[in-house]
Amino acid sequence: MGVGRLIAALGLTLGSMAAPQMAGAVVGGRDGGPAAASTLMVLNARGGVCSGIVLSSRAILTAAHCADGGTDLRIHWKEGGSDEPVLIAPASVAIHPEFNGGAVANRRRSIDLVLLRVQVALPARFVPATLVDGDLPRSGSSVTLAGYGVTREGEARTTGTYRSAGLVTVEPYGPGRILIWAADSAGLGKKAGAGACQGDSGGPMTSADGGVVAVASWSTGPAGKSCGLLSQGVLVAPQRGWIDKTLSNWGESASWTTRR
Repeated sequence: MGVGRLIAALGLTLGSMAAPQMAGAVVGGRDGGPAAASTLMVLNARGGVCSGIVLSSRAILTAAHCADGGTDLRIHWKEGGSDEPVLIAPASVAIHPEFNGGAVANRRRSIDLVLLRVQVALPARFVPATLVDGDLPRSGSSVTLAGYGVTREGEARTTGTYRSAGLVTVEPYGPGRILIWAADSAGLGKKAGAGACQGDSGGPMTSADGGVVAVASWSTGPAGKSCGLLSQGVLVAPQRGWIDKTLSNWGESASWTTRR
């Protein structure tokens, strides 16, 4: 799909992106935040917007539902201060073998991760993120969620700015100890506050030192809403074997830090 058609598809579909099972942009947050230099956007031909985490000059980690169904993808950023979009098709796409696209509706286990490889190296201004391999976060520990999604739910025009929000872990493990749940410290998932919304899927959830502990994948909101209560992410530490093996097959590697 050409650039014009992809952008057109994006504009036509964004306004209807309110599926409660998929995380989106940071609402109730602030502009900027940790891992900004390690994060870009991932667009698909259905008009979907996701965030992506740079692991090396050619490899990006994001949420698998962004690529579900073999949809055409583009890695996206803006060059310097220009408004002209850069759109690069991935040369390779590796969806986690345990991803299940119907997991939310069917209440089944799913590891919502995908790795993308681009043929040409990303610009030098993108800095590979550091992934955290260590003990799982404890309930009450601080995490920062960030991404390029909407700043106000349902308002597609508010996508495209990197924003972040400080949250606390409210249930760190989930089924099979693969997930992390986080919420605004004031509401703790019971009252609306800051969190993920449309467009943040695939964005980083970082610890206090900026290391990526999880990849945003899902969000919930109060009645009739998709955002503002709970934000869910897939922990990266339990998936290190798959991440490292896939990257190695591509001649790439990720940076890890071990924390106990």
